[in-house]
Amino acid sequence: MQEIFNRMRRKDGVSWNLIISGYACYGSFDESVEVYRWMLKEGPVNLNRITFSTMLILSSNQGCIDLGRQIHGQIAKFGFGSYVFVGSPLVDMYSKAGLIYDAKMVFDELPERNLVTYNTMIMGLLRCGMVEDSKHLFGCMPEKDSISWTTMITGFVQNGLEREAVDIFRKMRSEGLVIDQFTFGSILTACGVLLALKEAKQIHTYIIRTNFMDNVFVGSALVDMYSKCRSIKYAQTVFKRMTYKNIVTWTAMVVGYGQNGYSEEAVQIFCKMQRNGIVPDDFTLGSVISSCANLASLEEGAQFHGQALVSGLIFFITVSNALVTLYGKCGSLEESHRLFNEMNFRDEVSWTSLVSGYAQFGKAHETIDLFEKMLAHGLHPDEVTFVGVLSACCRAGLVEKGCHYFDLMVEKHGIMPIQGHYTCMIDLFSRAGRLEEAKDFIFKMPCSLDAIGWATLLSSCRVHGNMEFGKWAAESLLELDPENPASYVLLSSIYAAKGKWDEVAQLRRAMRARGIRKEPGCSWIKYKSKVYIFSADDRSSPYSDQIYSELEKLYCKMIEEGYVPDISSVLHDVEQSEKIKMLNHHSEKLAIAFGLIFIPSGLPIRVVKNLRVCGDCHNATKFISKITQREILVRDAVRYHLFKDGTCSCGDFW
Repeated sequence: MQEIFNRMRRKDGVSWNLIISGYACYGSFDESVEVYRWMLKEGPVNLNRITFSTMLILSSNQGCIDLGRQIHGQIAKFGFGSYVFVGSPLVDMYSKAGLIYDAKMVFDELPERNLVTYNTMIMGLLRCGMVEDSKHLFGCMPEKDSISWTTMITGFVQNGLEREAVDIFRKMRSEGLVIDQFTFGSILTACGVLLALKEAKQIHTYIIRTNFMDNVFVGSALVDMYSKCRSIKYAQTVFKRMTYKNIVTWTAMVVGYGQNGYSEEAVQIFCKMQRNGIVPDDFTLGSVISSCANLASLEEGAQFHGQALVSGLIFFITVSNALVTLYGKCGSLEESHRLFNEMNFRDEVSWTSLVSGYAQFGKAHETIDLFEKMLAHGLHPDEVTFVGVLSACCRAGLVEKGCHYFDLMVEKHGIMPIQGHYTCMIDLFSRAGRLEEAKDFIFKMPCSLDAIGWATLLSSCRVHGNMEFGKWAAESLLELDPENPASYVLLSSIYAAKGKWDEVAQLRRAMRARGIRKEPGCSWIKYKSKVYIFSADDRSSPYSDQIYSELEKLYCKMIEEGYVPDISSVLHDVEQSEKIKMLNHHSEKLAIAFGLIFIPSGLPIRVVKNLRVCGDCHNATKFISKITQREILVRDAVRYHLFKDGTCSCGDFW
């Protein structure tokens, strides 16, 4: 290309512009600039508006504002400042560089403006957060096209004004303007954030009428929107009906499954994506690793770790952060910390992932130490980071430390507490037996405590056997959520521990009358890519005889070691022998026995339970880990427990 150009006897503006554009298309920025400077030396005769426009776009794309300013000076010098064709890329360049006042000065000085110039200026005002200015300019436009309206919608979404985006979309439709894929993409994003399922379905109907359902951009936005609105079945239906899917579509489905608690399906759809020849990017791989973390599936997560290493995606922070979380949630804190140390760059999410990992296992002092190091590195913790720190304090009984960090969060970091923080503080006081302080804290809160907070208080009342506070917490929980079985079950536990079986029976009658059922407890364990699920006294497994035989042998050895069954966990007024039998067949014990039989010696046994581990199972698992010399990781609804050599990582404080 350069040789042909050099041989040309006469070079006009068209040929100069072609070679500048040619180099730019091939990503040869330096060569484009060099040709432009050569062109200047030849004299201004060949310079035209296309030359300046091309160079401004090139400067903007490269983020080279110094070059852009030089070109701006040359535009003024050679008398091209009044050209609207040059003015629009000038406004765009300054806007993208964050120099919005320079952009506005160029815009104001233009003697003539067209739709492109207006749209460019409005877009610039919206990347820079100047929403009111953009509204004013939009209102002053002599005419507006579809791009103008779409620019406003997109800008509102980018600035967190999703409701205004929906309102302006309605006005756009009433104007009868053409709506394209970008308009639909932005408005669906707004609906997803607002959880505006009703409005989103109306837009979906309009998309079908306007034949945009086959558009991959719109289809992907629909999948993402339905996933955010927790309508995963609709997302799945849209996904299946799409004739063409790209990496964005597949990623939306992987993320959607993961965010809605369908982690197993997220892993399956990711594997299907690869079978269809779609190569994952860092975001997709990070998302599927996060789903493995939610499943506590170290085996599959480790396979994706290997894929990250082979593909080079390990160097993307999205993937590295997901791996730190994975190993933390699977109990491999050393591996999690090793990966963290090997990262070339760490952001707030990296630190929060590690802090949360240690917090979930009750390692309060290590959690606090990491948090202090995070602050020393000049990073800013967010709401999630503080949830990790506060939960670590409450699980270790560090009441004063927890109060200090709560005050630090508000006063120094300017983070307004959310319900998760309030729940941690209630847990902090009540778990330590300081129920009066928990009560005072609730009364001083600027907002009402939610159902999770009351359930947390009620749970601690059960642990401490405090009926007075327990009744108060249960009544408050029932008032908020009459269908929540937790208030009945936890209050029943308090009565049962005191031997008040009439009150227990009364609560059960109330549950039956309201048609409320306790969530059945179940535990599951993964072996050779298959999940085995157990419920209490479950004999549906083909391995039941082996499992119950293993439990019987373990029980005898545990008694010899000094194990005493904790029958206070049984909420039925039956004989003691029957209570012991019921305890021995809890779902997590069945899952652990399965693991001892089938999972090779030397490998940890990983069990997940949907409810909180009862006191007896917690104590029994400590004995089992000592007798069998196996590591047993149990993840319940509240936290993670790593049992090893007769002890638990929680320090018996959970």
